[in-house]
Amino acid sequence: MHRLAKTTLLATALLLPAGVLLAQEADESPEDLAVEMRQGHMLNFAHNLMALGAMAQEKTAYDAATATAAAENLSHLAAIHWDYYWPEGTSNADRQDTGALPAIWENMDDFNAKHEALQQAVANLQTAAGTDLASLQGAMGDVGKACGGCHETYRAKEE
Repeated sequence: MHRLAKTTLLATALLLPAGVLLAQEADESPEDLAVEMRQGHMLNFAHNLMALGAMAQEKTAYDAATATAAAENLSHLAAIHWDYYWPEGTSNADRQDTGALPAIWENMDDFNAKHEALQQAVANLQTAAGTDLASLQGAMGDVGKACGGCHETYRAKEE
């Protein structure tokens, strides 16, 4: 699984630019593409967090190999340079298919600082995930705080 996860992330990173070109040729606006890409990114992030969260909450058995692979995936996802995900005109004030609040563009420095905090929390998770359940649980709490810190400020509440 570890090799498969790396291969999948690498393939995604390599094919994403091709997808950008194809989408633009299909009359999809750069703003549409940015929203789709960041939502896909967050879904990939959530998928890996669900596996780790189930272990941390003891809903599934702790498995060091699975935890390590999921944490590594998160590390790769958190490291992606994502400035192009946030072009002007892609907040929920501009369109209905996103929960991104205008506050992102009003406070980009803080938004980027929150992303850096997430990157650090994920780096710590990557170190802890394969160690034992208690280490995973502690690191997951910090990742949750980093995610929540951004979402509470910059994502619209779901109705």
